[in-house]
Amino acid sequence: MRILFFGDVVGRPGRDILKERMHALRKSLGADLVIINGENAAAGAGITAQICREFFDWGADAITLGNHSWDKREIATYIDEEPRLIRPINYPPGTPGYGSYVVKRNGQPVAAVVQAHGRVFSSLLLDDPFRGLEEVVQQLRKITPVIFVDFHGEATSEKVAMGWFLDGKVSAVVGTHTHVQTADDVILPGGTAYLTDVGMCGPWVSVIGTDVGLVLERFVTQMPVRLEVAGGPAILCAVAIDVDPATGRATAIQRILERTLEK
Repeated sequence: MRILFFGDVVGRPGRDILKERMHALRKSLGADLVIINGENAAAGAGITAQICREFFDWGADAITLGNHSWDKREIATYIDEEPRLIRPINYPPGTPGYGSYVVKRNGQPVAAVVQAHGRVFSSLLLDDPFRGLEEVVQQLRKITPVIFVDFHGEATSEKVAMGWFLDGKVSAVVGTHTHVQTADDVILPGGTAYLTDVGMCGPWVSVIGTDVGLVLERFVTQMPVRLEVAGGPAILCAVAIDVDPATGRATAIQRILERTLEK
């Protein structure tokens, strides 16, 4: 089984390059499962029901979120109706939505997608992602050995620690949130594919997706400048992971990075 995961989609530039390249990449790579992190898809903060439907129409099997899960109010209602839209499992009890989703083919489970949010450098009041993932992974392994984890977090140390914590228990641990693709893709000793951050799908003439001039103004002046998604050419970051469907062990991991020409 080959899993194709696209990094944080940022605004229209991210959606446009995803629409342009997603089907072709799925076909050329022979991907069996497509996952998208969409928490920045709506103008750089949050996601709408319409964008979710577009992603599913383009072939996504699941969409993960993150710290911007609730930036668009409609999602708090929509997420209860759409189990393929996944928010972090370690939000407090009673939070709308679900933290995992089991993908089925012909009525049979083939893989599970899970997300958790890191706590280091996070302003969110979250439950322990380590204990949370340990518990849900134990439950999911009774259903399918193929488990993909999107760990959304700021600190590389916390992400690396989570990779080792889940090694041998899940098929892959891939980080999101920082929007910068890292070069540490590896198959850990227990058979878990790991990457600290998959990167983003969004404008590459930017500061992690945001207009360069506005970001520099904020840094230089320390004034509360309102940030906006940049325009121009886009970058697409993804990762393809091969997994033995019988054991859930990863056998290969490949980083993907493409840039469009100036528009």
